[in-house]
Amino acid sequence: MTAPVDFRPTHVVPPGGLSAWESPDPGRPTVPLDALLPVRLAERHGDWARIVCANDWSAWVDGRLLVAVPQDPPVPGAPLARTADPRPLLARAQDMMIRYRSAAEELAAGRLDGESFRQHTQGLRVGMIVDGEAVWLYDAEHERWVYCDGTRLSTYATTGRPSGTGESSPDSAVGPTDATRIVGPGDV
Repeated sequence: MTAPVDFRPTHVVPPGGLSAWESPDPGRPTVPLDALLPVRLAERHGDWARIVCANDWSAWVDGRLLVAVPQDPPVPGAPLARTADPRPLLARAQDMMIRYRSAAEELAAGRLDGESFRQHTQGLRVGMIVDGEAVWLYDAEHERWVYCDGTRLSTYATTGRPSGTGESSPDSAVGPTDATRIVGPGDV
């Protein structure tokens, strides 16, 4: 089946597939979603996310597990966009690790107490996974994970703060201030 022309996925299902439910209630399971299935995020209720598939079928999933689609694929014939240089983000990650390690060494040596350690490390946020030539870095400034192949960065997944107490009506769409903005036809 081919996707309708106006279907624009915002996410894909993670590589291991994803359980789905008829409503944001674990007691109402439905068929699981296939790995890497493109979906569109329609609404959120806390950690629950209602997704819509290309055939208009919708279900509720654990929204924290969806993998964000970073951008639309390039249009045929369009020039390739420049990608971000990974070195500044690598330098920020290195700086955060040096600052944390320094504070941890001071704490271990008895030159800092627990409260001073908390003050020295307050606001430090870093995440890094290195697997051979592949590196995943957490970009705290933009609240996203990026993938680096050594030469360029590309968004891998966005993060967001779950809105467990947020009220949302069944027809409400995700707004541009949420972790992921739904791209409309006029945004292309």
